[in-house]
Amino acid sequence: MASDFSRTLALLRREKKISQRTAAGDLGVSQALLSHYENGLREPGLPFVVRAADYYGVSCDYLLGRSMARDGSAVPAGRMDVKESAQDEKRHVVQAASLLLDLAEQTGSTQLPHEIEAYFSVVIYKIYRYIYMADPAGVEAVFRAARDQFEYLCDARIKEHELRIRTAAKGEAGFGLQKEELYRFPMSPNEISKRYPELSSALLTVLQQVSDSLNEMEESCKDIR
Repeated sequence: MASDFSRTLALLRREKKISQRTAAGDLGVSQALLSHYENGLREPGLPFVVRAADYYGVSCDYLLGRSMARDGSAVPAGRMDVKESAQDEKRHVVQAASLLLDLAEQTGSTQLPHEIEAYFSVVIYKIYRYIYMADPAGVEAVFRAARDQFEYLCDARIKEHELRIRTAAKGEAGFGLQKEELYRFPMSPNEISKRYPELSSALLTVLQQVSDSLNEMEESCKDIR
């Protein structure tokens, strides 16, 4: 929590364009203590967290790094008291993918949406093959790519699409893509919430879930070292 809180606390102050001294005075703490909070040297008590959330107009969940949505509407299932149903999780993934494709289309690119769709298609194919392989009665001859080769071929195609997605997202030419003039607009979690009030919660929940899993992996790697 400390790193998420300190990073977010400092970011909100910079967004508000106020000095550390001014924020400290408004929040009823010394500048030195606020500096410690923003640099992760001290952990705050609950009263300060609530004051800071009210002061910056965000939820405590957002301030504590529990949600990527400023109103706290995208708290992942593992962080909520009531566990999300499988149906909710499926809905989040479907809506997040739909929002992502719409964002790509809104840039005006004709290539970026295509590359994202192709990327998703390969991932779907690969996962289906894994499920199919688990069935002892499955006949591998129905697929063109051999059982001992498809995984590597899919990985290679996925990396190719990732490279092309990064290139297309910048409107640059290369790797079989043409240069494009794209429409640029803010894509921060806060702006996404404003632009897609009905779908943003799904995307932000997925982003938070993956962020949590990556943090867990990073911590486990530290333990190994």
